[in-house]
Amino acid sequence: MAETAQSKVRMNSRSLLVASALMPALLLGGILYLLFARGTGLRLAAPAPIEKLEFERVVFRPGEIRVHVINTGPEPVALAQVQVGWISRASWEFEISPGPTIPRLGRAVVRIPYPWTPGEPYEIALITANTLVFTHEIEMAAETPVPGPQMLGAFALLGVYVGVIPVFLGILWLPFLRTLPRQWYSFLLSLTAGLLVFLGVDALEDALENAEQVPGPFQGVALILIGLSLSVLGLYALTGWLKRRRQSAGEASAPLLLAYTIAFGIGVHNLGEGLAIGGAYALGEFATTFLLIVGFMVHNLTEGIAVVSPVVRTQFHWSHLVWLGLLAGGPTIAGTLTGAFAYTAVWAVLFLAIGAGAVFQVVIEIARHQARQAGVGSLATGASFAGFALGLLLMYLTGLFVTV
Repeated sequence: MAETAQSKVRMNSRSLLVASALMPALLLGGILYLLFARGTGLRLAAPAPIEKLEFERVVFRPGEIRVHVINTGPEPVALAQVQVGWISRASWEFEISPGPTIPRLGRAVVRIPYPWTPGEPYEIALITANTLVFTHEIEMAAETPVPGPQMLGAFALLGVYVGVIPVFLGILWLPFLRTLPRQWYSFLLSLTAGLLVFLGVDALEDALENAEQVPGPFQGVALILIGLSLSVLGLYALTGWLKRRRQSAGEASAPLLLAYTIAFGIGVHNLGEGLAIGGAYALGEFATTFLLIVGFMVHNLTEGIAVVSPVVRTQFHWSHLVWLGLLAGGPTIAGTLTGAFAYTAVWAVLFLAIGAGAVFQVVIEIARHQARQAGVGSLATGASFAGFALGLLLMYLTGLFVTV
């Protein structure tokens, strides 16, 4: 009898818990029903249709233009007319897939058979059935790269030139860095921190600029927050896991682990640089593409110093240098390919934010490593300050070559 009574008490307590969990949601649903069924006496419906189309991407193919759009308004949008021109626009036939009516947050591709001329400016106007007009300007038309063996190889090679080679050239400074006195070790780590802080702030600035081009419902600033948070917490968890796995190797493995952490953070940042280069080329901004290539190559040379600075006083197998260089520079290849063939503002903002978060987390790891090696006071020495300031200055000067 006692067990039966106890079981009934447990069942009743569970029922109360379930009821307390569901009650707020059920009450809110009832209040919303009353609100929409009975009304409040105020006019909540818009006096005119609310429609909004965002241009995600414009693709130029021989004899045609393909416009990728997304409906970011609260209502479905029906396209009725397309106009193309510059000083004066003219109506053109068009095809739209999957259909002429685009649901909320739905995507569509508008195919316009138009004899465009390379190098000429164009304005594309999409007119809805409610006569609302949405326009997009192209400063200089150029054929969009088509994925294929030749183009894939060309953009992959571009990523090697921009990201991989400069990082490895910077790694070649390791023998020289080994000749410096031991007291320079703190200076080099602080120099690395300065380089990375500049990279992180630069990535955040680029992310905020791109956030303005993100369609409203996708919340560009929120994407930055998500990317930063996931990157910082994810890299923190990964670093902790690696440290636990390497505890058996002792403290000697800590500098090498820090070097890999730095290389990973730089690699994620270089992914964003590759996106910028590939995206600029896909948009026909060839002059900007050339300046980005030259600027990032000079910029990335100093990243090699950042990668190897933790292991200047550490003995390790030379193969680690290969993996460190590939980890730091290799993602540039993925960035150029993604930017050239699948660039969107959403991906650009997310990758830039992830890169910034990874870089800032690496700076925290450098500060913790310095504190363990030489004490907390080592972070406030003249050598540390000089190294940090020189890192910022180097990135600023090499950043002058990057013109966008």
